[in-house]
Amino acid sequence: MNSRLKFWVVSSSTCLVLLLLLGAVRGRSANPEDTYRHLAVYTEVLQHIKADYVEEPDMKGVTVGALNGMLESIDPYASYLNADQYKQYTKSKDQRKADIGLVLSKKFGYIGIVDAIPGSPAAKAGLSTTDVIETINGVATRDMPLAFAEILLRGEPGTNVELGVLRYRNPEPTKLTIARAPIKYPLVMSKMLPDQVGLVQVQSLEGANVKDVSAKVQELQKQGAQRLVLDERHCATGSPEQGIALANLFLDKGLITYTQGQKVQREDFKANPAEDVSHLPMVVITNRGTANGCEIASAALLDNKRAEVVGDRTYGDASIRKPITMDDGSAVILSVAKYYSPNGKAIQDTGVTPSVPVLEVEAAPETDEENNPQVETPAKPTEDNLLKKAIEVVTKGRKDAAQTAAPDRNSGQERIPDTPLHVPPPKQP
Repeated sequence: MNSRLKFWVVSSSTCLVLLLLLGAVRGRSANPEDTYRHLAVYTEVLQHIKADYVEEPDMKGVTVGALNGMLESIDPYASYLNADQYKQYTKSKDQRKADIGLVLSKKFGYIGIVDAIPGSPAAKAGLSTTDVIETINGVATRDMPLAFAEILLRGEPGTNVELGVLRYRNPEPTKLTIARAPIKYPLVMSKMLPDQVGLVQVQSLEGANVKDVSAKVQELQKQGAQRLVLDERHCATGSPEQGIALANLFLDKGLITYTQGQKVQREDFKANPAEDVSHLPMVVITNRGTANGCEIASAALLDNKRAEVVGDRTYGDASIRKPITMDDGSAVILSVAKYYSPNGKAIQDTGVTPSVPVLEVEAAPETDEENNPQVETPAKPTEDNLLKKAIEVVTKGRKDAAQTAAPDRNSGQERIPDTPLHVPPPKQP
């Protein structure tokens, strides 16, 4: 079956599954038997595709494409792995291999980037939240299981991985070769700013970073800090448990978050007064690369009216995932419960919307003749508008700092959009 036919069949079957899934979900409250009726329709359509289509289709490709499309529609972090892929997945989890430092999700049917870990090979190559990976080592990522993409990016230190990247600045795929390396998570940084404002920058919650945040905050208070700014931009690594611990540093009471799923009973996580280290007025900074544990902390501090949140809406990634194995050895990695904000919003579905929204202005990186970012070329220095606004809010209050000036069009800065301007379909022969 040629590529055009395969694309048509897989796309059609994927759309069909999505429609049937939507109908099944809507019909569940009216009649439980509707689910099985919709599945029967899907089975009948597949039979007609196999028996009556002009050419005999690759039914394995049809089914796998439909499964991955269905999973992405309900959970951008879900994966279906066949038996061989699942064996690779379980084996790779036990191995400490090098990586390029990307946090991934599914986007537009491709592999999307949540963010690049600061200081990682991917970050030095200029990869960011707006980018979509089209190919990994020449293998197309459309309908590729997310977990399998993570396997392909790992390898021995010093070996290269070749990526085809779709980015908003250039409608044609950018080809990048990135060397794998052991990933070192960023350390917690802190410093005193004018007006007795203490700044704590956390770009990862891995390891002992939550304890380090506690130590930095207490040190700043000893130095005379009367206000705090917690900068969580580009913090996409760290578990939900670490996010709960981070929020607890600034809360002596109240609900931090809760988990709940279809077969998972609600579990509340409340602040432990013994873990609280600061009652200073504070502001949290977030951007599109803020994900997972830091989102839980941001939502908790905002909903408990402990802090204002300044910046962009966070990515949306906070759930309990587990692999569910099938009889043939394949597996589905699926979210079985989600983390909710104290006000009842599913963080994975909505992210965290700042109380003081500010568009992040980033410096345009140096580019080559084809408008591709230069690897490891530092961006031109620019004013940090999110930090500036956070300082205004924490010193003057939200009301007095409510008005935000638009970015200067002549400043050499640019607003990075939430999605690429152009995501082309798979290439046709």
